Amino acid sequence: MIQRLPSRPDRRPRARARARGRRFARIPLALAVMTALLGLDVPDAPARPPLGVTVTAPADETSGRVGALFAGGLDDGHFCTASVVRSQDRDVIVTAAHCLGSPETTTFVPGYREGRAPYGLWKLTGTYVAPGWTDGEDPDQDIAFATVAPVDGEQADGERADGGQADDRRIEDLVGGFPVAAVQPADATVSVVGYPSRDESPLYCANATTLFSGTQRRIECPDLSGGTSGSPWLVDGALAGVLGGYEGGGTVPEVSYSAVMGDQAVELYREASDNG
Repeated sequence: MIQRLPSRPDRRPRARARARGRRFARIPLALAVMTALLGLDVPDAPARPPLGVTVTAPADETSGRVGALFAGGLDDGHFCTASVVRSQDRDVIVTAAHCLGSPETTTFVPGYREGRAPYGLWKLTGTYVAPGWTDGEDPDQDIAFATVAPVDGEQADGERADGGQADDRRIEDLVGGFPVAAVQPADATVSVVGYPSRDESPLYCANATTLFSGTQRRIECPDLSGGTSGSPWLVDGALAGVLGGYEGGGTVPEVSYSAVMGDQAVELYREASDNG
């Protein structure tokens, strides 16, 4: 049974890409339960650079759903990446489990760019981590979900994704959320958006992937160094994994990993969505 547990200390190095790829084992989804969350609200796909080329991510709908994780406030430095996923209560984010070592002091800043927080700062109100990670840091379980709420009840200064005013303080109403798509072919083309700890804007890269093993997916994209742990792996705009897992996501910035999304990860997602 999935447990709602405190997270382990963050052991990801900040300079290189040791914090990355994690897996999402493929799964028979409970379609009747999750249909409304798994297949909606996919952003339009703008023109993109060639496969395997890393560039600064445009300030668009996709990057607005991705944010940096800070060790406190904006002056404390960011160390990992997370993103908003669709959920029943519209308040769930996903990242690598190894990024949630200190959830009580971690702050999520969606759309962060050059020192600005267009959608406000969000504190973690609950974390959902697999027992396999909590008990033994199993790289195949290096994915976690969390619920968020505005820091100190402050309002975000952006507009809602549907064009309304930012007045109800639900993160998904402000930026939207990625649907979750667990089952993917071995050679799926994945887009990655993440924040290296040395950069103040997110990077974007897309490329075809391969199965490194039955439980880990591999992508070749340059410059995805430390800080990109937890970055969403998107297939046609839907979440299929996060950067983390094998070797913490990779030991060189040119090659990254994600767990193949499986039953355990989807059960965590369902629990976070239901309990948010």
